[in-house]
Amino acid sequence: MSHELHYLSLAEASRQIAAKELSPVELTRAYLERIEALDPKLHAFITVTADLAMDCARAAEQAIVNHGPRSPMHGIPFALKDIYDTAGIATTGHSRLTRDRVPEANAACTQRLLDAGGILLGKLATHEFATGGPSYDLPWPPANNPWLLDRFPGGSSSGAGAAVAAGLAPGAMGSDTGGSVRLPAAYCGLAGMKPTFGRVSKRGILPLSWSLDNAGPLTRTVEDGAIMLQLIAGHDPLDPSSANCPVPDYRAGIDDGIAGMRIGLVRHFYERDAMAEPSMLDAMNAAVRVLQDLGAEVVEVELPNLNLFQACNRIITMSEAFTIHEHSMINRPEDYGAVTRYRVLPGAMITAAEYLAALRQQRECTARTLAVLETVDVLLTATIFGPAPVQAEMRAEANFSRPPLTNPFNLTQLPALTLCNGYSEEGLPLAMQIAGRRFDEATCFRVAQAYEKATPWRDRRPQLIEPAAETAVVNPRASGDGQHDDAARRADYAALCQRFELGLDEAQIRDLVEAMPHVEAMVGRLRRDRPYTDEPSLIFRHADSDSGEASSHV
Repeated sequence: MSHELHYLSLAEASRQIAAKELSPVELTRAYLERIEALDPKLHAFITVTADLAMDCARAAEQAIVNHGPRSPMHGIPFALKDIYDTAGIATTGHSRLTRDRVPEANAACTQRLLDAGGILLGKLATHEFATGGPSYDLPWPPANNPWLLDRFPGGSSSGAGAAVAAGLAPGAMGSDTGGSVRLPAAYCGLAGMKPTFGRVSKRGILPLSWSLDNAGPLTRTVEDGAIMLQLIAGHDPLDPSSANCPVPDYRAGIDDGIAGMRIGLVRHFYERDAMAEPSMLDAMNAAVRVLQDLGAEVVEVELPNLNLFQACNRIITMSEAFTIHEHSMINRPEDYGAVTRYRVLPGAMITAAEYLAALRQQRECTARTLAVLETVDVLLTATIFGPAPVQAEMRAEANFSRPPLTNPFNLTQLPALTLCNGYSEEGLPLAMQIAGRRFDEATCFRVAQAYEKATPWRDRRPQLIEPAAETAVVNPRASGDGQHDDAARRADYAALCQRFELGLDEAQIRDLVEAMPHVEAMVGRLRRDRPYTDEPSLIFRHADSDSGEASSHV
């Protein structure tokens, strides 16, 4: 067995299996052995389905010998973020509330990958219910970054990023509500695709926000992401948010190059709206030069302010997440991790008028973004502000205090792909994202493929380096400055909690008091003075089933 077998690209492993040069059994065993050896340090997996994987590998090998592969994934292992339902296998959401939940049926994505001949290695760590952040008060520890083990691997698809980067799986499925596929892909040096809203079925995936959730793959290469998306994309009549429109062949033109393309650089996101670190600024400038050398025209474009995108995204997400978790938050708040409570409980305090203001603002932001996309083929911006921070020092407020660079493409429901565009001085990955027009994932893949092939970044491998010294875990919940934690505010929120029948203790109310100023600031960014007759129309909508026109909705 080759020492680098676990780092074969999905595309190359598929080619070797089809040519009878590689056995699915050999490949699966290599991944299971690596999981056994390395996962005690990484904590990427919650459940490893070793026996099932080997049984499926043997069945796949026999089927391929007899009939040939039925898809590029036939005989290829994969793993799932532990919010994807798996029949007969626990789907926990990384939470004590659902640690014993065993679904009777597979999620639509799970089933499509299994039908393609994929081999399930197991279920991956996430932030609790795909929100919150790295928490140390849950049944399983948070996943670690394989580039430097004390660093944040990104979230909420944290286990997916860690597993694929460390060679524990060639590809994994994550979810993306505000960046949760792209952020772990960025911090772990991978390719991560958030498809157009409606492109991939969400049926059987634990929800966080019905309006903003997406399912997408994390892989080591751009082409591997195209292979996985090809298999899971397409209409699902049982998912009301699923778009009924044709799915192109994502690899058909992936190597056509980008000569003559026009790329819109959204520089103000990471240089003016919120400042990136010098290493990230250098990486973006260098990436622009590479794209220009490949024949593309790069022009600067202006979108709405990044803080406005964040305000809309967070208000919508918190409102919908609290609605989803309302019963348990009222009756069992102590069973949630502290970070999850910190980020979901404020949804109880958001009014209907504020939620609707965010929806109206979403439509305006989307209209402005689509108008810019009429002038360019894709948009380009940074994915992260700098290399991965120390995980144990992260606080829950981080998601509120600085606007993520990934939010705009969730809010506008556009496809966005992230990929590595360099490394910091300490050897940690940096990343950029390429966003396209609705249902035009193919162009995102094409631009990313051209860049990836022209640069050496994907050839680096993490070494699971131990930190120089152990970092003490801080209180992950709040800012800790106490500036908003006065007795009057606590009394006000305690009264509201009693009114809403939220059974919070004093510490939980104190966390809510710490979170709310961030929420109030975001609400304050929304336009609230619209005439009641001034309702922006839908930007675009799902086409009828007999129409071939690409479509979505806002």
